[in-house]
Amino acid sequence: LSGHTQRVICFAYSSNGDRIVSGNFDLTVRVWDVATGDCLYIFIGHNSGVYNVAYSPQGNVVASRSGDSTVRLWDLDSGDCRSVISGCGYINDMVFSPKGDTIALGSDDGRVRLWDVASGEFSSILIGHTNVVRSIAYSAHGDPLIFKDGGSVVRLWDIETGACVRILSGHNGGINSVAFSPQGDQIVSSGMDKEVRLWDVETGICRQTMTGHTGAVKQVLFSPEGDYIASASEDKTVRLWNARSGVSRKTPINHGGCVMDLKYSPKRNQVASCSSDSSIRLWDADTGVYRTLNGHSSTVYTISYSPQEDRLVSGSRDETVRLWDAESGTCLHILTDHTGTAVDVAFSPQGDQVASASNDMTVRLWNVETGECRHVLTGHSASVWAVRYSPQGHQAASAGFYGAMRLWALDSGSCEHILTGHSKTIQSVAYSLDGNQIASASDDASVRLWDVKTGLCTHILIGHQINATRVVYSPRGG
Repeated sequence: LSGHTQRVICFAYSSNGDRIVSGNFDLTVRVWDVATGDCLYIFIGHNSGVYNVAYSPQGNVVASRSGDSTVRLWDLDSGDCRSVISGCGYINDMVFSPKGDTIALGSDDGRVRLWDVASGEFSSILIGHTNVVRSIAYSAHGDPLIFKDGGSVVRLWDIETGACVRILSGHNGGINSVAFSPQGDQIVSSGMDKEVRLWDVETGICRQTMTGHTGAVKQVLFSPEGDYIASASEDKTVRLWNARSGVSRKTPINHGGCVMDLKYSPKRNQVASCSSDSSIRLWDADTGVYRTLNGHSSTVYTISYSPQEDRLVSGSRDETVRLWDAESGTCLHILTDHTGTAVDVAFSPQGDQVASASNDMTVRLWNVETGECRHVLTGHSASVWAVRYSPQGHQAASAGFYGAMRLWALDSGSCEHILTGHSKTIQSVAYSLDGNQIASASDDASVRLWDVKTGLCTHILIGHQINATRVVYSPRGG
């Protein structure tokens, strides 16, 4: 579709998928026929680049948001501009209500304004935010879930009511990782402030603040009994902490680069870590003795143990996936079919298959014993950042850039559902314990809950001001 004279910034489909609206630095909004590629309307009126466009659910009105601090509503029956919304300061986001009768606007002044589409007037102004409103969404109700944004708080949500039941505040910078304890009564978090914090789920009180890292702490996890915590940092170290006392248990394990991922093997009492130094290290949680697995030629971004904990899989910037023997450290297979960074890896619940997600826009399914690629899952239009198996192992979810998420039938390799709704990159996905629901966390500052059978979004959880980068279900499942 050609016609814009400068870079296209945004676009959106109509609800029935037969039209596309696009916004551009050339100050215009264009509406296109998907079947023919013809430009149906060119809307002119903005005095700055158009950063956001949206169709009303009924498809008869288009909204456009511009750097000129206005939102314009365009009537597709007449081709006229029916409303110019101004006086809100700089507008960061806009979204139509499900019925299409209202459009909500989030602004730099910390207010959310509701505009009545029919009357062309504000129907309400919601006051209460103490900072910039960057993202807004109309939500339904919510099930027990924790998610965080790129800011300094962790939020706990009750999915039965959709209410935010706890806000865990104390970090002095962005939060990188969160994890539930095995019993579900504690949460550990880590952040850019170089700290690891332990929280009580019921009260929201911070029980321990663990300091010692000299760089941002990228990941944290509990031991299977919940008695200690492992943390990985940009300071090139992995540390073990006593969860009761908050004291570092052992001398830190040193890598030659930033530690990218961390996993624990309960059966082996072993912690695996990988790094930008291209190495993987397996170390004994009691003694601190470790061995180094070499073979990758660039940053190792992700690792995962098999359910039986006899295998380890790794994904790297060198575009390979490697399968390792967790006992001997021997590389069993080098899987080389990706043409981009292997960003995420996961074992199937049965341990006979590995899924890898890549910047080459594909997900590949590999046979663990033979190293053969069984399926190449295609359909994503940009990098795939996350992949997870369902608890039953018959389905996988993949997600990545541009808010795209897909559900795959693993016996055939076919796409069962395309889940649309997020407006920005999806950073994390997780299946519920029963496998009937999927949660997704996105840079659009929302977490969405999806019904696995229908592929429909059942709930939208909002509350964070910036990107949500990690989502996990409570092990209590309630």
